[in-house]
Amino acid sequence: MDLLINIDNGGTLTDICVLNGARVIRTKTLTTPHDLSQCVFDGLKKASRVLYGKEDVLSLLLATSYVRYSTTQGTNALVERKGPRIGLILGGGLSGESLQYDAGSRDLYGALIGPRAQLLGARLEDDSLDSAAVRAVNALGAAGANRIVVAFAGTDAAHAENQIKRTLLRTFPPHLLGALPILYTHELVDDDDPARRAWSAIFNAFLHPAMERFLYNTEHKLRDYRTRNPLLIFRNDGHSARVAKTVAIKTYSSGPRGGMEGAKALAANYGFKQLLTMDIGGTTTDIGLIDKHVVRATRRGLIEGVATSFPLCDVLSAGVGGSSIIRVENGQLAVGPQSVGSAPGPACFGLGGTEATITDAFLLMGLLDPASYFGGELRIDIDRARAAIGARVGKPLGLTDEKAAAAMELAWVNRVAGELRHFATITADTTLAAFGGAGPFVVCQVAEAAGIEQVVIPGLAAVFSAYGIGFSDIGHEYSAPVLRNDGQGLAQCRDSLLQRARRGMFAEGASLEECRIEELLNVSTAAGERSIVLTDGCLPAGIDPDSRLSLSLTVVKPVAHATITGRFGAATHPAIRHSVRNTWVAGGVQALPLYRVEDQSAGAKAPGPAVLEEAFFTCRIDPGWQFEINDNSDILLSRA
Repeated sequence: MDLLINIDNGGTLTDICVLNGARVIRTKTLTTPHDLSQCVFDGLKKASRVLYGKEDVLSLLLATSYVRYSTTQGTNALVERKGPRIGLILGGGLSGESLQYDAGSRDLYGALIGPRAQLLGARLEDDSLDSAAVRAVNALGAAGANRIVVAFAGTDAAHAENQIKRTLLRTFPPHLLGALPILYTHELVDDDDPARRAWSAIFNAFLHPAMERFLYNTEHKLRDYRTRNPLLIFRNDGHSARVAKTVAIKTYSSGPRGGMEGAKALAANYGFKQLLTMDIGGTTTDIGLIDKHVVRATRRGLIEGVATSFPLCDVLSAGVGGSSIIRVENGQLAVGPQSVGSAPGPACFGLGGTEATITDAFLLMGLLDPASYFGGELRIDIDRARAAIGARVGKPLGLTDEKAAAAMELAWVNRVAGELRHFATITADTTLAAFGGAGPFVVCQVAEAAGIEQVVIPGLAAVFSAYGIGFSDIGHEYSAPVLRNDGQGLAQCRDSLLQRARRGMFAEGASLEECRIEELLNVSTAAGERSIVLTDGCLPAGIDPDSRLSLSLTVVKPVAHATITGRFGAATHPAIRHSVRNTWVAGGVQALPLYRVEDQSAGAKAPGPAVLEEAFFTCRIDPGWQFEINDNSDILLSRA
């Protein structure tokens, strides 16, 4: 049996999908921030009980070909500004001002760097440069920096950074206790733009410590179970690779990118022309777009609006989720970006949380049932939810607890819908895909506020990003400058990259002959950049001899994929009603019909108002909307 295990680690919950042929075994567990490997193994234990009828992680892992992992930890860290204190050494004409070119970059610079920056004079050379670099490191260490980035501009940036590296290795050898890790931008990426290169290194340095500590800890525990292959990290470029072959910045938004891969397959299967995705977890709402079955991405990816040197899927991570703190500021409700995560979690979790969240509000409004929430495995406490909402929202606004909860819903919906409208142009062809544990909650309200008429909720909505990882292959990108702008220069560069690719894929357990190779020629001129896909291996005609060329090879080893089937619009029949649920709707409590997804067969259909629920998500179907469930357990919501 060749199983595939996909794991998506979020700030509040960790999702696990085990692919066993056409069968998908899924489960969730609370994220354990004190030791992120613990929640992974908690989930594997639960999955093994479903598969074997008893807890047997060893048998599960021995039967598994690949374990693929993604995380929103890096995304959440940047959203909440929680991470190491970065120090910055700048030279060659690069300054802090040149890195702060708009409001977004100024905000990030202030949060990640602040006063911890040292500028080396442009005319310093040799001994003077060495002495200045040593003084800069001492000053940054005294200012509290625990990681340092060295970033130079100019044609000799790499030479200057290497000179400083030699000096600092002599003065502060890494074997000394307390030695500061130092990252040199030219070693991370080849990019003519010094600001992009510097920001890429800053983000990488910020994300690196937590990723390294957790991922290697998890991989070591997996080796104790004699797993057949190393842990694979799903990256934001849509491919997976070993931990030792992955830079930290490529883990940014890797969780949301998993959802995008699943959404791309969903759009292709159902023919959605424009699929706007909304993945709502505990800490963030991650928004992406599938346009004509293609994931929207950028050659120079943006992180919170700041350009980096790497291609990234275009995902907006807004600081609003199921565990986001909702509070009163200046007489108005503010939603996020701070989150209570899973520890202590929403007040209703009973783990010590006292802040009000939308999860507490939906419990108080009757949308959530303590007996069925989280598959009945997590007992939530309505009294604690009421106490938090009353103290944090109701009393400051002079509202009853129930009206305070309704006001929280409105503020939360408007925040999510506003982010959707900001990210994409809504058209008549737009379908909203709602997934993540909190995505389906009140998606009809979100869709109406955003001007969207149709919604799809995947059958595996609660674990859809984990499921989406199942559409990834093992892949790497190798790039290098083309030293001569002619056919011979291109051929020499390609040969060098192929040698690197052969060694790199060998480390992944694959030969180059097993892989498909895609070539991209990047052309940089004073007018800007453009990329050309090479299909015949030849240098395209019309290349300006003064252009700066670089070649990128994407080398991919295919592995088994998940599959999506199912159709909407076949014969329908009334959905089977399970019971009723007293839920606050439109200013009062109503007894709404409750439909359990697990009770329905293909073609089940019913109008709102109603509550639709399965083990790991709950959805309120509002008046004027209807739902249809197909043979893949996917759910289509449309205006009645």
